[in-house]
Amino acid sequence: MTLDPFTHGSLTDVDGLLVGHHQRHGRGWQTGTTVISAPDGVVTGVDVRGGGPGTRETDALDPRNLVDRVHAICLTGGSAYGLSAADGVMAELEQRRLGVPVGPDPEHVVPVVPTAVIFDLGRGGRFGNRPGPEFGARALRSARRSARRGAVGAGTGARAGGLQGGVGMASTTVTFDDVEVTIAALAVVNASGAVIDPSTGAPWSPVRALRRPPATERAALREYLVAATAPPPLNTTIGVVATSVALTRPEAGRLAQSAHDGLARAIRPAHALVDGDTIFGLSTGRHTLTTDTAGTMRSAGSRVTRLNELFAAAASVFETACTDAVVTASSVGSMLSYRDLCPGAWPG
Repeated sequence: MTLDPFTHGSLTDVDGLLVGHHQRHGRGWQTGTTVISAPDGVVTGVDVRGGGPGTRETDALDPRNLVDRVHAICLTGGSAYGLSAADGVMAELEQRRLGVPVGPDPEHVVPVVPTAVIFDLGRGGRFGNRPGPEFGARALRSARRSARRGAVGAGTGARAGGLQGGVGMASTTVTFDDVEVTIAALAVVNASGAVIDPSTGAPWSPVRALRRPPATERAALREYLVAATAPPPLNTTIGVVATSVALTRPEAGRLAQSAHDGLARAIRPAHALVDGDTIFGLSTGRHTLTTDTAGTMRSAGSRVTRLNELFAAAASVFETACTDAVVTASSVGSMLSYRDLCPGAWPG
């Protein structure tokens, strides 16, 4: 399944999810925070594949542990320092009385905010300029159905294979017994690997809306990538994959695990020791996955068969979201974008 990043939709195509960004660039800044808001709560799993992750509250998502639903996911720049952006998300959720109930009064809640970070320290010029609690609070307050993509939020200071990185999204649908369910992804691509094949000037993952750049642009792209300084030693791709189907916590974890297949198809190489690749799997539970209980495990209506279809779609949407992040980003600071280097790839 190959999705078109200019017509495919966004993470918010999954009902119940909102996306907000806050960023700063210029005057020594180039970083930001993205928050996925789920006011009704989502069942959540996680899969960490990179060798250098920066995360918070991932242990709480272990199916053996207590927390069964969360109300926000925080994706942010700032490396481990940026984990403090989740404090602002927690404070905002507490004001909304969203979190794990721990007392008799509605305001007695403890919000659990799973968080993952990218390394973008010093990208704007000052090492000490990184997201804090205010970034998280502002990103959550700005969460909407109409979500922006490209060099925004957590993708503001992102780089990918020598090009400007960013935030990308994708969605698709799968039909079970005349019920259409949605699977969508959001990726923040800050990878040591590349999304663009330097020999062709096109993404590794085919994009129908893009043309092969003209020879002069392909040559300019290769020259730029060769002349660019080596990628920084710490990178990562982080994100979420979500579905409207009701899943258990272990199944949400498998959803995230499958999305890593798409990451590896879109970014080459992936999951290196210098990457902190982390993906969260979310289930809003708006649709029940009806199954044929009388059939065998391999029958068309079995839960195993239908989950496999969901997991395959998760890989496809995350693959496209990774490509979308780079091809839709605009240049920020000194890092040039694919759009600027290869404008001829766009029709019209």
